[in-house]
Amino acid sequence: MASVSATAPNTLITYYLHMTDPSQFVPAFTENTDKLILMPMMQADVRFYKFLYSAVGEALRWRDRIIMPESDLEALLTLPGTSVEVLYADGVPAGYFELVKQGDDTELSYFGLRPQFHGLGYGKYLLSSAIARAWGDGAKRVWVHTCNLDAPSAIPNYQKRGFVLYDTHEEPMPERYL
Repeated sequence: MASVSATAPNTLITYYLHMTDPSQFVPAFTENTDKLILMPMMQADVRFYKFLYSAVGEALRWRDRIIMPESDLEALLTLPGTSVEVLYADGVPAGYFELVKQGDDTELSYFGLRPQFHGLGYGKYLLSSAIARAWGDGAKRVWVHTCNLDAPSAIPNYQKRGFVLYDTHEEPMPERYL
């Protein structure tokens, strides 16, 4: 993922992508997984979650979960259907994904790696793991949204795994991202 430029664009463009059948999924698991462990967060640990969120998203202007009251964040993380899995590389938290299952749909609501783990193939592995988990948990549709503040590699990675763009939305850049 790339770092953020000094100024944000004037317009926030949100891209919505989905898969509507498991046959669309094109997994890309890295060969060298002996140093990788993917572990579910079995209980809501808001401070650890905020560490992950900040470490992954600070350079990309992720703000929503940081400005949210901790009690609200804990409530979101403990909702039925919400799961967080953390990728560890040699025992160090490298990234995470968050899935939210609502009915037949599962949203990949957050996903990313800490900057020092970029370029190692872990992003493909983590995204493939998230998608496999969503389908394995009975999703009928898996979807994700990203925006023009995210890394330039986000949309291509999603599309290489089988996601298809189905909608875009433009709005003036919200103040929290400036």
